[in-house]
Amino acid sequence: MDHAPRYPSRMRTPQGGIFALGTASHAYVEFDVSDGRKKRHFVRAISSLHEPRTTMGAVNLVAGFRPELWSKAVPDDAPAEIEGFNQDVMGIDGFVMPATQHDAVLWFSGSAYDVIFDVARQAIAELADLASVGEETVSWPYQRDRDLTGFIDGTENPTLMDAPEVVLIAEGNPGAGGTILLLQKWTHDTAAWESVPVVDQERVIGRTKLNSIELKENAPDSHVASTDQDRFGKIFRRNMPYGTVTDHGTMFVGFSADQQRLSTMLESMAGLTTGVRDALTRYTRPLTGAYYFVPSTESLRSLIGGA
Repeated sequence: MDHAPRYPSRMRTPQGGIFALGTASHAYVEFDVSDGRKKRHFVRAISSLHEPRTTMGAVNLVAGFRPELWSKAVPDDAPAEIEGFNQDVMGIDGFVMPATQHDAVLWFSGSAYDVIFDVARQAIAELADLASVGEETVSWPYQRDRDLTGFIDGTENPTLMDAPEVVLIAEGNPGAGGTILLLQKWTHDTAAWESVPVVDQERVIGRTKLNSIELKENAPDSHVASTDQDRFGKIFRRNMPYGTVTDHGTMFVGFSADQQRLSTMLESMAGLTTGVRDALTRYTRPLTGAYYFVPSTESLRSLIGGA
């Protein structure tokens, strides 16, 4: 059983919703600043609405910013060499991971959608003079810890005890206590996937469907091989299913202290590393792609104080 993460007293505090496992309802709202001259005002506005809502109505709120936007607003607290998802990832066989970068994201999570709905509407209203909603997605759990392929998701996730070391930028570095979020919406071709025998689905994933045991011999194009964390580095995933009965898929929600771990995994999945494309991308397709810097709570409070 996982335990709550521990942080040394000197460490800046990450936004709590990153590690708030077990929530049953989620909403991801991405924003675009309406007036470029008000970008710093927009960053302050999001920072000021963050604190009161972290526990209001049992809702967790995680706020993330386009890396370039955060670095302009808070240059002394911006990690070096991170950037937005500004260009499509062009894979082999015509496969494309689209870049749909927005200026900020608010990720709401909680026990029930009614409170998510109310708090998200209030936040959108408070930001309406500064930004418009560019993308909105609602998510929910499926069969406890499975995605809509029917396989268990996040098997290789670090425990909550270990996750902070994987996720958080270390003390002494710009952006300490913060993390980098990769957010993607992947639509599923459910009819095609469900027509594949389970034994072949397991070959595509690289794990058994019932209990998520890694296969002894994995094909080079299996999802496990394409996203091998022993090779690319550990990340912490909070993926969730999204959508309706007829239009659905997976929200990929991946955190890391190092953006390169995330970007090289995407390149591998697209076939740019070995020339072999992730077999799972034959049945799922990315619709969106954005990177966000998720600052520490101390960084957000400093902006409120400087407003």
